[in-house]
Amino acid sequence: MRFIADFHIHSRYSRATSPQMDLENIARWAEIKGIKVIATGDYTHPEWFKNLKEKLEPTEPGLYRLRHQSSGSEQVRFILTSEVSCIYSKRGKVRKVHVLIFSPSLEIVEKINAQLALIGNLKADGRPILGLDAKELAKIVLNTSENCLVLGAHLMTPWFSLFGSRSGFDSLEECFEEYSRYIYAGETGLSADPAMLWRIPDGRRITLISNSDAHSPQKIGREANVFNTELNYFSIIEAIRRKDPKRFLYTIEFYPEEGKYHYDGHRLCHLSLSPHETKKYNGICPRCGKPLTVGVLNRVEQLADRPVGFHPKGAIPFKSLIPLAEIIAEVFGVGPETIQVEKEYKKLIKRFGSEFNVLLKAKREDLEKITLPELAEGIIRAREGQVIREPGYDGVYGKIRVFSEEERKRFSSEQGVLF
Repeated sequence: MRFIADFHIHSRYSRATSPQMDLENIARWAEIKGIKVIATGDYTHPEWFKNLKEKLEPTEPGLYRLRHQSSGSEQVRFILTSEVSCIYSKRGKVRKVHVLIFSPSLEIVEKINAQLALIGNLKADGRPILGLDAKELAKIVLNTSENCLVLGAHLMTPWFSLFGSRSGFDSLEECFEEYSRYIYAGETGLSADPAMLWRIPDGRRITLISNSDAHSPQKIGREANVFNTELNYFSIIEAIRRKDPKRFLYTIEFYPEEGKYHYDGHRLCHLSLSPHETKKYNGICPRCGKPLTVGVLNRVEQLADRPVGFHPKGAIPFKSLIPLAEIIAEVFGVGPETIQVEKEYKKLIKRFGSEFNVLLKAKREDLEKITLPELAEGIIRAREGQVIREPGYDGVYGKIRVFSEEERKRFSSEQGVLF
């Protein structure tokens, strides 16, 4: 069965997360996006875990769905995942590594939670902060069940990741030691894509997955994974572990420049720099004299042993997309959360069934029957990678556009389109 999965989101119990991130809204938006398997997120949080036990019922092995759901959302499956923030000292340096955990049942989750509750306060945040070595976390999880999956979240993010420039490691083995043999996968994160990580030895060894890390329902599916397996937890995990391109078809990626840590820079100084420019300034901000935040692209350059464009044999392919609301917003010249964008978005979803159907499958001629030709052109351009990129840096999201300023002005004057 062919389906799309998003394995990393957060509940309303995580900091800086929308109060709308409850199970009902998550299921509804997964359906709108075209996602069949969606993460629960945050299963370590006591109140959220209580929600999961009360509102979910088992379906296929290792998967769940909402009980008593009147709409079509009962077709959406939940998979049990949670992110843990490990902050600890190792080899004379403070490490801040975010780890993503997959579990095959609520019973296994309960056992994991009981052990983690002895180490730190699970109630404080949906993504708990634990003074626990990432290796020890892997040991606890995998000793609870060998069917769990442990992996590095957003691998390259500067502040909180396995390879992060500010607090990470240079290799999986340095982080997980003897447990590195059981780390089968890693998450690309919004500021990197597989092509970047293929240049790194560990980025070639493990399977690369991509997820939204959504903090609001509308962000679900901004990155995702496409499978062709039986619909159950164990088939999904096996496809990931084996890096099987026949069962794990491809990942759906942000354009990495849109991620907020792609380039180096200083947000407070409004300064964005390429790795070459950072080297010229010796890593110091020329405006304030403080160290620059080194972004993902620079960190890849530090760890890479292969050139730009290297494509390893047997790697899972990927496709880069722009969220539909962002394309609509660019065409109309308004913000992505405006009523005008929402109205056009709903019209396209009603016609094509889901956002991913619009972005990946809808033909130009079918799009032009119900929407502006400029919007149809924008969707096709995004699908084909014909985009203009302005990299994000130091917490500032980048911008990916499908039309140049000249085109925007021409459309506005010739065709009356409101840019």
